[in-house]
Amino acid sequence: MEKWASVWKYPSILLFGIGIANFGAWVYLIALNLIVLEMTHSPLAVAGLYIIKPAAALLTNGWAGSLIDRTNKRNLMVGLDLIRALLIVFLPFTSSLWTIYALVLLINMAGSMFEPASMTYITKLIPFEQRQRFNALRSLIDSGAFLIGPAIAGILFMLGTPTAAIFINAVALLLSGVVTMMMPNLEKVASIEKSVSTMSWSTIRKDWKEVIAFSRESSFIMLVFFLFSCMMVMTAAIDSQEASFAKAVLSLTDGEYGFLVSIAGAGIIIGAAGNALFIKKLTPPFLIGGGSLLLSAGYLVYAFSSSFLGAATGFFILAFALAFANTGFQTFSQNNIPVEMMGRVVSIYGLLEAFLVIVATVIIGASAQLISIQPVVIAATLVMFFIALLLVVLSTKGRKNVEHVKQMLTR
Repeated sequence: MEKWASVWKYPSILLFGIGIANFGAWVYLIALNLIVLEMTHSPLAVAGLYIIKPAAALLTNGWAGSLIDRTNKRNLMVGLDLIRALLIVFLPFTSSLWTIYALVLLINMAGSMFEPASMTYITKLIPFEQRQRFNALRSLIDSGAFLIGPAIAGILFMLGTPTAAIFINAVALLLSGVVTMMMPNLEKVASIEKSVSTMSWSTIRKDWKEVIAFSRESSFIMLVFFLFSCMMVMTAAIDSQEASFAKAVLSLTDGEYGFLVSIAGAGIIIGAAGNALFIKKLTPPFLIGGGSLLLSAGYLVYAFSSSFLGAATGFFILAFALAFANTGFQTFSQNNIPVEMMGRVVSIYGLLEAFLVIVATVIIGASAQLISIQPVVIAATLVMFFIALLLVVLSTKGRKNVEHVKQMLTR
């Protein structure tokens, strides 16, 4: 018991901080949607909020990795949490849609930096043999936040206004920052101010060349990484048509659509619990390949459905598979990307992913408008299924050689 406590002390604290932040993020997202809708009475204005996240990544990820890899990751994570909390506090006090958009852009830019910084810190903190278990538990916590966050938001809306929910997220990020300050300082590197002052375009260009060189040298690893990113691109693009599909194709009422989303929530929590329970028997390549294939199969069932039952079945399958696929991908990335350049690799590939999300969402949205929703969604899910098949082939090959850096895995 004492050994377990010493080994999992800091990972448990970190998971607690992640859980708080994710819970607050769901409350904030729903509240912000309602605030913008009430202010403008425009679904288009609400849709604009979803374009801001990939736009923020486009503005940030090209240079953020260079800063992350040269900065104390723990201190950077604390700073980003506090910056986001401060910016969120200002949201309820503005009456201008464009000011809200600007604040949300800055919040998402900080979030775009936080993700690769936290991934790098986690890789440094968690030993190789514990990473898969940690990622499985993180998926379980993320799933709980997905279910509890919206439920708490609904209760807050009944008791008060969306403004209260906004403040809840600010407090959650503040607490997350405090929790992160309790984590060990793993690096004695330059302060954020010094890192910023030494940044230049020549430094950024040099870092891009290093990432490209690493991608060529480790083409198998980065091909798996890129293909999984493409899976996430397709899920984002297909999900953008989810409400329209439910209304126009399935003819669901608002209540039925809400129940459909609840079924997806049940699938997520059951999948994450099963993933955490059986994680020792599963390998990262199997999780990536099998999880992606099951995820795409769920989307196919959903796309071809013409009834609530068919769509619900597809929703449950795809939600169930998501935790397995994400855990495999996170563990695979942590085990195979050198930690000293992880910030740059994840940021630059995140930039490409954000660009593809925007392009795919526009193409699918325009095609659905010009043709009809179901054939377009079916075509998109078939593309996703093909990508998943490629991942299965690569993961089968990967079981023989994907852990080719085992001599480095004790890093």
